[in-house]
Amino acid sequence: MQFKHPELLYALFLLIIPIIVHLFQLRKFKSVPFTNVQFLKELTIQTRKSSQLKKWLTLITRLLLLACVIIAFAQPYISNSDSFSTKSETVIYLDNSFSMQSPSINGSLLNTAIQDIIENVDENEQISIFTNDANFNNTSIKAIKNDLIQLKHSPNQLAYDAAVLKGKQVFSNDESSIKNLVLVSDFQQKSEALTATNDSLINLKLVQLKPSNQSNITVDSVYVSKTTVENLELTVRINNQGAPIETLPVSLYNDDKLIAKTAVNITDKATTNFTIPANAVFNGRIVIEDRNLQYDNTLFFNIDRREKINVLAINETDDTFLKKIYTSDEFEYTSSDFSALNYNTLEQQNLIVLNELNDIPNSLATTLKSFTDKGGSILIIPSNDAVLNNYNQLFTIYGLPSFNTSNTVEKKITTINFSHPLLSNVFDKRITNFQYPKVNSFYTNASGSVSSILSFEDGVSFLAQSGNAYRFSAALNTENSNFKNSPLIVPVLYNIGKQSLKTGDLFYTIGKENTIDIATQLQQDDILTLVNGENSVIPLQQTYNNKVELITNTYPNIAGIIAVQNKDTFLKNLSFNFDRNESNLNYFDTQNISNTTIDNSVASAISDIKSATNVNELWKWFVIFAVIFLIIEMLILKFLK
Repeated sequence: MQFKHPELLYALFLLIIPIIVHLFQLRKFKSVPFTNVQFLKELTIQTRKSSQLKKWLTLITRLLLLACVIIAFAQPYISNSDSFSTKSETVIYLDNSFSMQSPSINGSLLNTAIQDIIENVDENEQISIFTNDANFNNTSIKAIKNDLIQLKHSPNQLAYDAAVLKGKQVFSNDESSIKNLVLVSDFQQKSEALTATNDSLINLKLVQLKPSNQSNITVDSVYVSKTTVENLELTVRINNQGAPIETLPVSLYNDDKLIAKTAVNITDKATTNFTIPANAVFNGRIVIEDRNLQYDNTLFFNIDRREKINVLAINETDDTFLKKIYTSDEFEYTSSDFSALNYNTLEQQNLIVLNELNDIPNSLATTLKSFTDKGGSILIIPSNDAVLNNYNQLFTIYGLPSFNTSNTVEKKITTINFSHPLLSNVFDKRITNFQYPKVNSFYTNASGSVSSILSFEDGVSFLAQSGNAYRFSAALNTENSNFKNSPLIVPVLYNIGKQSLKTGDLFYTIGKENTIDIATQLQQDDILTLVNGENSVIPLQQTYNNKVELITNTYPNIAGIIAVQNKDTFLKNLSFNFDRNESNLNYFDTQNISNTTIDNSVASAISDIKSATNVNELWKWFVIFAVIFLIIEMLILKFLK
């Protein structure tokens, strides 16, 4: 037992006063003569004994009464803390990621956690709560109750170690206070686990909320699997975590109109196909029915009319193979002899191909540098009779290794960089044995720090990339190489052309950095905006001659189809979806995390915090005891003779 005002206990020494009064009474007795006391002697003895007992009982009750009053004023209490005024600080991390949509007995995991916090934390107690996208510091449940009830799920989740670090920063610098950091989450398995370090100043509590089941169905992705003149075939990938499903309805919408509906039989993964018109605007939505996580039941995508990519070939040799690759349905291909080149047309292009030029004058090199600085791309195919000094000056501008000498030894092209963006989606599997294309002569060069896409058998680069510049190290004419007949030439040159203008994916992922090219020419001070209903935002953007490059990351914050506008002029639609990494409902075993306290519920964690700092005040009991002793004293004085 401890006392809030222990100095008042010195008043207990005053109890000696009633003791002195009772033991040393100063009253003198006066003798009264009486004729015969024989008859009264026995009664007198009995009365004196009763008087002594009464005095001792009165003394004891008064001492106890006074002692209880003094102790009551000293305010005794029982507490686990060392001091009556020990301050307790509580910070709660409330995970509101999409995996917290999983159902529990009382609704979703997030709603269950919010309800437990509201019911178990005193409404006026000072507390700090933060989520993945909101902060409520040094407030009370009464003040933020409505905010908690209306709390929405966040597409981005803090890493668990980052949540601990952020929580520690919320605490005050008072080292004497008891600090409790509570992490409320389902602790879904991520790439980085929670590694709690031992901290003597902060009590780390983990509350792992467990769903009633771990089943979930996800619309994972959609892509164009086949293209014809009239139609596009869309392939939808669906993932299932749980028991196999014989019939899962899958619906395709264009805006709000149902276009098609099918059903799939799914165990772990499944695909289904839809056919839509080609070269038509399609604001699509794939929808499935699932009672568990809701955010991944819908996937938005859109297909706009194809924006043709401008390709200019500057030739001193035959360019028939380029015309066959850069066809009119996707590209605006222009061919020009080097001797008749109009420099004014260069800035209007997306890709410029230098097709076996013997020489590259400084004027052309300077213009090409300005062109690529504004977002354009170039492809260099050298001539067998190239003027190396001028070529190397151009290579120096782009950080490409210089050509040394022409080597007339036959070389096979054997190495493919499958992970390069040009080829990452070309092959279903990595091919190691195929009919290797070859060259009869090539220019020796060092690999340097450039990215090699195709390489010779000795590791020397055949096709390299540095920024927006691509370069072959050998001429592609039929006398020097059979590369034109190789199956590699079409995907390589086609993707170089496609990547010179990022015409847009079917959809983009919210929370990741996306670079999107919008084919338009802006006037001075014009700015593109992303519009979603009544909401609009100006994204990060870079303006070039014939396009605007948009960079999105944190916006939009909801899935859907967003319009790109120049003032009131509509340009195109972009679709955004949430990352599907929250769809995998596998969880960490928190029992294996050291330096933490594990609780089964929010109520249990808050109860433990309260008990650690609970102060059981006893002064009321001593007041009651004082009243009782007062009543006893009054009864003794009245009834004990």
